[in-house]
Amino acid sequence: MSDSYDVIVLGSGPGGYVAAIRCAQLGLKTANVERELLGGICLNWGCIPTKALLRSAEVFHQMKHAKDYGLAADNISADLNAIVQRSRGVASQLNKGVTGLMKKNKIDVHMGTGKLTGPGKLQVTAEDGKTTNLEAKHVIIATGARARELPKRTGKADGKRIWTYRHAMVPPEMPSKLLVIGSGAIGIEFASFYNDLGAEVTVIEMMDRVVPVEDADISAFLEKQLKKQGIKIMTSAKLEDIQPGDAGVAVKIKAKDGAMSEDTFSHVIAAVGIVPNIENIGLEDIGVEPDEKFHIKTDGYGRTNVKGVWAIGDCTAGPWLAHKASHEGITAAEAIAQELGNAEVHPHPLDRRNIPGCTYCHPQIASVGLTEAKAREAGYEVKVGSFPFIGNGKAIALGEPEGLVKTVFDAKTGELLGAHMIGAEVTELIQGFVVGKTLETTEAELIQTIFPHPTLSEMMHESTLAAYGRAIHI
Repeated sequence: MSDSYDVIVLGSGPGGYVAAIRCAQLGLKTANVERELLGGICLNWGCIPTKALLRSAEVFHQMKHAKDYGLAADNISADLNAIVQRSRGVASQLNKGVTGLMKKNKIDVHMGTGKLTGPGKLQVTAEDGKTTNLEAKHVIIATGARARELPKRTGKADGKRIWTYRHAMVPPEMPSKLLVIGSGAIGIEFASFYNDLGAEVTVIEMMDRVVPVEDADISAFLEKQLKKQGIKIMTSAKLEDIQPGDAGVAVKIKAKDGAMSEDTFSHVIAAVGIVPNIENIGLEDIGVEPDEKFHIKTDGYGRTNVKGVWAIGDCTAGPWLAHKASHEGITAAEAIAQELGNAEVHPHPLDRRNIPGCTYCHPQIASVGLTEAKAREAGYEVKVGSFPFIGNGKAIALGEPEGLVKTVFDAKTGELLGAHMIGAEVTELIQGFVVGKTLETTEAELIQTIFPHPTLSEMMHESTLAAYGRAIHI
């Protein structure tokens, strides 16, 4: 006999556990199936523990520059094992927090590997091989994604010399000379972390600039800052071969002009994207369709092409971000409740234009909406404003004068199309623009908004003013 539910959520990452909680809040009998750790990759091996690592590196960086603040910090050193232990402790604390939330919301948790065996039917296989059959009116797939492996001809990540992000979070040793393949958020964050701790770091990127999804001005500014910090950047470069050995990794890299270079690194981090976890969970058997990139195809509410089957998070189309997954989880939960007769909920489809992106390197990057180039490609006539950190009193007082805030507006309507930032604490600042975009703000509201002084947020105001030729402090 099967246990019966209104909703079963397969996966407990920031999409899955949030979806399960929202379902329970709406009075739906809910189960969650998880094969490894509650909280998924984000809480245990991704967003949170990496930020703990980066915080340690940031503090270490500041200690090395104590003299700039009239302070003395002599004979400082970094203990990599202690830094990793702190990071793992943070992850453990949050894992326990999610466990508590599941209990509080009376969500049944089934530990094991879940597989759809038919419409509304899910079999869970525990670690000891025992199986449990579950049934539900609706199933939400929230199985996330894993690191993409390098092509077989170039070497496989084994945790010794060639690492994925997961290996890089619990390194067996400190790299002396590190190669990072890929300059997206994950690659740049680890490049920044290990560089701050003293490794000699090289980043290669096959596109023509680092963090290629960001605005071109932000990419250019970041590359300049990374080089200033001693990181070697190679863009329009292609990895040709990797040969790991006992003492290091021999690497061949092809430059844009076709020239081949060879070098040896102590370690290599592969940060070349993700692959959705959609194999062996029964999707093919019930006819769930993938998109052209082999993620699960959904509508704006998380519905797949099969009635009663929903999907959210990194197993669906990007951007592949924890907060996007959580938002999708709430949307799907409310849409399910509505289908089951709840007239009090009014879900709205996901608007990808309003999803912020944050990269926690040094300096930080944050953005929302269209880049200047994308806005022009979309046919907009634009007004663009930019304001440098060096013109902001708080940034100078913090000793963080390197950075900029850039805004892109529709010249005809004044609509805020995009905002792009690089510098200290911009991952916190960006939410002001996200709220503005969600409220469909124009330059008029932003110009009339009073920003507190002295704060970094004043640069948001100034960049808006700059777009309309009214900047005060430049």
